[in-house]
Amino acid sequence: MNYWLFKSEPDEYSLTDLKQEPGQIGRWDGIRNYQARNFLRDGVREGDGVLFYHSACKVPAVAGTAKVVRAAYPDPAQFDPESKYFDPKASSKNPRWFCVDIQWQSAFANPVPLKDIKQNPALAEMVLVKQGRLSIQPVTEQEWTALNRLGN
Repeated sequence: MNYWLFKSEPDEYSLTDLKQEPGQIGRWDGIRNYQARNFLRDGVREGDGVLFYHSACKVPAVAGTAKVVRAAYPDPAQFDPESKYFDPKASSKNPRWFCVDIQWQSAFANPVPLKDIKQNPALAEMVLVKQGRLSIQPVTEQEWTALNRLGN
């Protein structure tokens, strides 16, 4: 089992939105960064844990957890000319972008703000701290445990 941090702007798609989906399962799509795409396509697997991170908001924070319930598959939005994620270079035989399905697991009693993460020595090596803008990033088991402890 691997662990990941997925970033989303809460006004676009929040942990609460995921919880309100049928079966509490949502498609994690719209990734248009090659490094994040590679993590989704090559690393994220069914059963992996996800830290759900709210970004680009008043208090960026890890808000809770989810789990991957469907491994990478071609993002359908890349084929839809009406979608803001349309990619004219993508084809069904050669998709460029991928998505996964995740299921809500928990909301933290105390969301963990980025400022607290940056000040915590146990989390100093997180990709979130070192390479902040990446929307899909690996998390170590120790980081996963520490953040769950802080959030609950």
